[in-house]
Amino acid sequence: MFRRRLAAALENRLHYAWVVAALTFLTLLVVAGIRATPAVLIVPLEKNFGWSRDQITLAVSIGLALFGLMGPFAAAAMQRFGLRRTMVAALLLLAAAMGGSAFVTTPLGLILTWGILAGIGTGTMAMVLGVTVVNRWFDKNRGSVLGLLTASTATGSLVFLPLLTWFIDRGDDWRVVVYIVAGAALALIALVLLLMPERPAEVGLFRYGATHADTSDATRANPLAAAFGALATASKSGTFWLLFATFFVCGLSTNGLIGTHMIAFCADNGIPETRAAGLLMLMGIFDILGTTASGWLSDRYDSRVLLCVYYGLRGLSLLYLPWSDFSIGSLGLFTVFYGLDWIATVPPTVRLTTDRFGPQLSPLVYGWIGAGHQLGAATAAYGAGVLRVQTNHYVEAFLVAGAACLVAAVMALSIRRNTMALPAH
Repeated sequence: MFRRRLAAALENRLHYAWVVAALTFLTLLVVAGIRATPAVLIVPLEKNFGWSRDQITLAVSIGLALFGLMGPFAAAAMQRFGLRRTMVAALLLLAAAMGGSAFVTTPLGLILTWGILAGIGTGTMAMVLGVTVVNRWFDKNRGSVLGLLTASTATGSLVFLPLLTWFIDRGDDWRVVVYIVAGAALALIALVLLLMPERPAEVGLFRYGATHADTSDATRANPLAAAFGALATASKSGTFWLLFATFFVCGLSTNGLIGTHMIAFCADNGIPETRAAGLLMLMGIFDILGTTASGWLSDRYDSRVLLCVYYGLRGLSLLYLPWSDFSIGSLGLFTVFYGLDWIATVPPTVRLTTDRFGPQLSPLVYGWIGAGHQLGAATAAYGAGVLRVQTNHYVEAFLVAGAACLVAAVMALSIRRNTMALPAH
């Protein structure tokens, strides 16, 4: 087997867990690029079809909701059917969704492709994939590795958004954009089939940093039963609901609002789409730094305090932006503070989930917490679009999101300390 031979060849230089982590990073990067694509196409679709912004963002909202709701079922499917099969199926679905969206002529077609198919495809991998890989392949440095994998979301925007916006600005048909991301999904399938083992034992290894084999996540349980069973267990815990609520706010204030509407918001204020995409690119750079650092910090400090700081700073930055003068200086200030904090909340949230529910149950529980994240994102994606149509500006959307972040900062401090500690590592 190629993967076993490669692991043996790398044995004295690199644990194969790092190959798996790199492939996972690349996969999450492509998924993030696909999920970010609608932000580039809102204005072109308005111009080409005459659709209103709330019609377009309804499809985005449905996709974001399914992106989150698929999480717990995706985690169960990975345990039941394996990482490799689940990833390949999701990538095929994403390629079909993006390629199919080139032929839509009505908002309903957009809902089917961007909303339903892309929502299921991205949700099958995104948030729970990183958690599953970290728990399955790493015994130490979990927080740091998860921080790197989480940063791939920002890196996806960093790679895809400027490129896709460039095609739009040069006058190319908007369909070129969806063909590019569909091709990226197809190209990734070969790498997954070639390089992704199911677990360390398949290539003759233990988890990175472990001294004994671990097959605790192997299960023959029905994915639906496993997902709802995890929800039944977790829902009895106040920690779960606090994490769910704070992550709802996280989604509402990140990919739901900024990720979906930032380019259109900048266009409303006279900033060209290319420059607005450049701002998101810079946010991506700072988010890579912030999220990676957050993973390192979550291995060493109280995750509740980290979440309080992250949500508080994010709330202040969102309250600031609508009242800024949109100069280079003010936008730069927002980009730095908001970018460092974009997804920094993920590593401490995962840490608190794993500490409370253990490594076996935590991917499924985190899937439900991630569903809260995407329900918040869906609320902001559609709600901000409606507010924009009704009021002709985004001010209220940013004020609501900023205030919600400040509330989440207080809620984070209410989370109980862990009651099911991880093994020392």
